[in-house]
Amino acid sequence: MLKRLLILFLAITFPGFFVLNNAHAEGGFDSGKFPYKEMQIQLMPEFDYPENWPKDEPSMLVGYYGTILNQTGKDFNGKIEFPLPVDRKNFSIYLIAEFPEDNKPEIQRPFEIDKEKGVVFWEPGKPIKNGGTYDFVIEYYENSFEVDGAKKSFKFDFTPPAEIEKLDVIVYKPLDSEGFTIDPNPSTTTKSEYGQELGHYQYTDVKTGKALSYSAVYTKEGNESSLSIISKMNPPNDENHDGTASDQTTNGTDEGRPLIDAAGASIIGISIIIAGAFVFWGIRGKRHQGAIKPAKKSTRKPSKKTIPSKIADIADEKKKLRSMLLNGKIDQKTYEEKMKKLI
Repeated sequence: MLKRLLILFLAITFPGFFVLNNAHAEGGFDSGKFPYKEMQIQLMPEFDYPENWPKDEPSMLVGYYGTILNQTGKDFNGKIEFPLPVDRKNFSIYLIAEFPEDNKPEIQRPFEIDKEKGVVFWEPGKPIKNGGTYDFVIEYYENSFEVDGAKKSFKFDFTPPAEIEKLDVIVYKPLDSEGFTIDPNPSTTTKSEYGQELGHYQYTDVKTGKALSYSAVYTKEGNESSLSIISKMNPPNDENHDGTASDQTTNGTDEGRPLIDAAGASIIGISIIIAGAFVFWGIRGKRHQGAIKPAKKSTRKPSKKTIPSKIADIADEKKKLRSMLLNGKIDQKTYEEKMKKLI
């Protein structure tokens, strides 16, 4: 009798375990089956600072903007994983979002961090169709600097978790810095209307696990952000400037052509605050046209929840005020007064 009950128990429970295990396997993320159609990485040393960042430390703002392709052979309804240096000093995620519709702003996604694996993961708002693509953005702050008085240096390494058909890397030179050098040398350099120099790298058919490394050194007194410096400048005359580069040079490794086609470019992420001055260097693709990054600054601890709507509204208002200041629509005094009311 006991034997029959045991057999009956196994007959009922074993299929259940199999189904659960299979469902988990189907929802798992195999990075090798999600190659990248394209990716752009932006390295922005001392570009901006999160709230409550230590005043005596420079910050690095890093942005990943990618398009992955679902090659699993079926619709994917699980969580996406992406490796990040979660153990880096002062690491904090500013934004994880997706672009579910063409020509629409990004939508933030709740996320979690696995410190043991060194990854961040989140679930798309809807399944990724078999053979379909998924556009996302990740932006975070960290302190990856070595500082010796006014001399500063940083290193950045990236190991692709999957193959990348087209990879662009953009490195911002901090404003008011001197002697900025980066290894390897960029293939192309451009300069914005505000005088900020950007170095460009372009790669094709990047293999999984092929590490890319960059190291830079420069001299800069203090830690004032480039965005703060720009806010004190007179904005370019909109009638005379269309947001493209004022100067462009090539080191001869890219056949003398611009890294990114201006006609199809539109920057996303924090650079949009500069009133279009850097639009020339944005991600290719119509999906990013008009995208504006929510300006909630993330010194908060990584959260599993989305930003509350009230906080997001305040953040959006701060972003609008900063944009108005940079466009010359309001003066510094008005900007500061209105910002104080939002604190």
